[in-house]
Amino acid sequence: MNTLALFASGSGSNVENIYKYFVGNDKVKVGLVLTDNQNAYVIERAKKLNIPYIYFNYKETSPDNVLKILASHKITHIALGGYLRLIPKTIIRQFKNKILNIHPSLLPKHGGKGYYGDYVHRSVLKENDKESGITIHLVNEEYDKGKVLFQKSISVLDEDTVSSLSSRIHELEYKFFPQIIEKYILNKL
Repeated sequence: MNTLALFASGSGSNVENIYKYFVGNDKVKVGLVLTDNQNAYVIERAKKLNIPYIYFNYKETSPDNVLKILASHKITHIALGGYLRLIPKTIIRQFKNKILNIHPSLLPKHGGKGYYGDYVHRSVLKENDKESGITIHLVNEEYDKGKVLFQKSISVLDEDTVSSLSSRIHELEYKFFPQIIEKYILNKL
């Protein structure tokens, strides 16, 4: 059984979506939620869904302690669902090519440190891009620079606002992120 840890910093809507996708799957399961934000709504979602969760202080918790937590839950893969921190090198090396992230733009555009959520959508609109979308990629030691596994684009509409574009991008995330995680883990991608 492949066991997935989900890292999140915010509301956890992608976490809940991924968890529900894998319920009843006999090859992949969600085994743990980790958050660096003790006030993140993802904790309430994890409680509601009966997913084990752990809050850790990013500045005070060593990567080795995070690795021990992951090992104790028999984690084989990690997916970042709205996790805003750079993953430490020791964790990336231990989980080489086993950490996936989703980004709400067509990388390499609108990526890197500080580009997340509405900041990305504002940037897309400010640049008058004709399309946006999602990028699912492997995590390496730089923000949003890992190997791209999948991209899906949508047209940016003249009437789009940050809110409307965000909503349409979230629909893509919910539809494709769990599918790509599963295909990647099962070597079907």
